[in-house]
Amino acid sequence: MAFWSSSSPLPLLGLLSYLLLHPITSTTGIRVGVIRRPAPDLPMFREAPAFVNANACGSHSANKIHISMTLDANYLRGTMAAVLSMLQHSTCPENFVFHFLAARSEREIYSSINSTFPYLNFQIYRFDSNRVRGKISKSIRQALDQPLNYARIYLADILPSNVARVIYLDSDVIVVDDISKLWEVDLGTKVMAAPEYCHANFTNYFTDSFWSDPSFASTFEGRKPCYFNTGVMVLDVDKWRKDGYTQKVEEWMLVQKQRRIYHLGSLPPFLLVLAGNIKAVDHRWNQHGLGGDNFEGKCRSLHPGPISLLHWSGKGKPWLRLDSRKPCPIDHLWAPYDLYRPSRTWLEE
Repeated sequence: MAFWSSSSPLPLLGLLSYLLLHPITSTTGIRVGVIRRPAPDLPMFREAPAFVNANACGSHSANKIHISMTLDANYLRGTMAAVLSMLQHSTCPENFVFHFLAARSEREIYSSINSTFPYLNFQIYRFDSNRVRGKISKSIRQALDQPLNYARIYLADILPSNVARVIYLDSDVIVVDDISKLWEVDLGTKVMAAPEYCHANFTNYFTDSFWSDPSFASTFEGRKPCYFNTGVMVLDVDKWRKDGYTQKVEEWMLVQKQRRIYHLGSLPPFLLVLAGNIKAVDHRWNQHGLGGDNFEGKCRSLHPGPISLLHWSGKGKPWLRLDSRKPCPIDHLWAPYDLYRPSRTWLEE
């Protein structure tokens, strides 16, 4: 079941989607189907199989698992693969509710998701880029400067009031475990849960001007700050809203505009507000950095230990490297979840 946050799909669009997905079968047993691209910049995808709940799964609202991701034409292929991976490895896939954030309310994107996952329970919300107008500072990579990259800050303002908890995921992930295990983490009094990486040099995420200013450097007093990645987070939406975390993050974004205290995009203000004060979860839930660094995107290998989620953070994206015929070995773990259909016409026996 799918919903737009503004209105339901047009009946004509539903009829066209049905005709495109159910082509006429000839008497020879060969079915010829022609799919038109939804939009010039949107890729095409084949329909995913249906996934159903195990007998032990509950069906009422308390059993729902809320997941939020962004929708961007350049990353849509990654989003589709991520959704498929979650459905495929879940015991209760019908309990998922997806909340997608998009910069524009495009019927083509809705149609693409609905035709790829006909049984998916999802809703698309338009993220108003004016929310971050004048707050974004240029970072080390252009992709990090896009307004949609900051939408995760405003989840508590965008999601319905009945969504008390949500898992936020970047579009360049693959889940190879039942994500309900991450959903069930005990947040306690914390507003966020994510893997922490205390071995990383935390000082590198901020400029010398930040550390040389005593008023800034004292930000982490009383905390033991560790790096965490905002591409995989469990958020207590109610607590985020009640305690005004959106405003706290925005305040640091405005400081950045004046003083240049960090180099990356939306991550550092999260660190400034929350580092050392989150619920740490097992590293298996974010094998990040598989896209290499933010400049060259060179190949990287897996970190030792068990894996539940693979994350191609960094410049290199698996679908781009596979298409260029220069994939990294790790990209072949992403390929089985790729629903991309490169051809407009196919023959089906």
